[in-house]
Parts: sequence; structure tokens; C-alpha cells
Amino acid sequence: MTIALRHARVRYGPLEALHGITLAAPSPGLTVLLGRNGSGRTTALRALAGTVPLAGGAVVWDGADVTRMPAFERARRGLCLIPERQAVFGSLTVRENLELAAPSYDTALAAYPRLEPLLARRAGTLSGGEQRMLALARALPARARVLLVDEPAQGMSPAVATRTYEMLAALDACVVVAEQRLPPALRDRPALVYELRRGAVVFGGEAGELLRREAAGRASRGRPAHGPHPPG
Repeated sequence: MTIALRHARVRYGPLEALHGITLAAPSPGLTVLLGRNGSGRTTALRALAGTVPLAGGAVVWDGADVTRMPAFERARRGLCLIPERQAVFGSLTVRENLELAAPSYDTALAAYPRLEPLLARRAGTLSGGEQRMLALARALPARARVLLVDEPAQGMSPAVATRTYEMLAALDACVVVAEQRLPPALRDRPALVYELRRGAVVFGGEAGELLRREAAGRASRGRPAHGPHPPG
């Protein structure tokens, strides 16, 4: 099973955010959409989910064109989108958020034990990292066929971020995440990577290939092959 964008274009008024991009995410597997703010990575996730319409091209899921299928129908068929913001119900408690997803939330607490002492807290009072944990924990019991996550580890400690990516990589699902840079936890794991820049795909391949290209680029500019990433 795969979900794909084919020559997809998205416009926000007169501005075109995606310029006919093509990419495909296999299942099971982890696909990473990389890019700085304004690159189109978040728009690509929304296009796959159906929360923004295409101005051209198609969304293909499991061989079927679902471009005109509304977002709620895609969700009913097993697609789950976790946006970067407003991914939880802030006025409800952590427990109530989890109960909306499933009657039992043992799996969620096993994944993120830190949520257990916070069950009575309103989700809107949690830190950014805690809200990301809650949003992901809500998605686990749903056993989505396609899971789309915008910056899953934002605000998390390095240890929790690593565990989050290990968990996402182990899911028996098509998992697509959007990040500004390749997370350290994925540098030694098999993952398909697309790099977006100004609404276009500038790289598509395995994570290891991307790292080799980056190292070669730093070396050609006189930077150490294993040095820190350039700022920006």
C-alpha cells in the first residue's frame, strides 16, 4: 500500500505553495518530508490528508484516485493527521482526550508514561512537548493505516524524541512525518526522504544517501564532513 501525490499543485489565493510535486510513501515504512518553513512540507501533509484542495494533480491511495474524497472520509478509511498546532482539545483533560480516542488508554500510557500523572490536567496547560506526546498517544489506539505527523518530536527532550521516532518506525503503517532537518534518531534507520524547497522536491531517496550528499557538500565547501550543520 502506498499514498502518493502526483504532480500536485496547491494554491493559497494567488500564491502557489506546491509546484506540481510527485512523491510516494510506502507501507509499512517511514517517510520524511524535509524542508524549512515555507518549503511546502506542511502543505504536502495537508494535501495527502485532504484538508487543503489541489489546484492540479492527484492524490492516489492504494492505487485509487482519492483527490475528491473529503478529509473526513479519508479519516474514516484509516488516515490520521496530527498537525503541528491544535492537535489536542485544550479545554479537556488529558484523560478525556485519551478517552475520545479509545475506552482503554493503557497503550498510550505505556508509550508515554509521563502522561499518567497529568491525566487530570487540562491539555491546554501542558507544555509543548507534553501536548505532542498526548497527540501521538491519542493516535496510537486508532491503528491508522496512514499516519501523517507534522514535527512529531517538537518540544520533547532528546531521549523522548528518540523513543518517539523508534515507535513511529516500528508501526505497521504508512507513516509520513514533516521535519525541518533529519532527526538524529533516523540517521541510522531505513527511511525514505524527500527534501522540499520552495514548493518543489529537490531530493528523493534513502536517508543514508541524503547524509552522504550533505557530507560531500560540506567537504566541497571546506567544512569537516562530520561537523555541525550550518546555521539556518
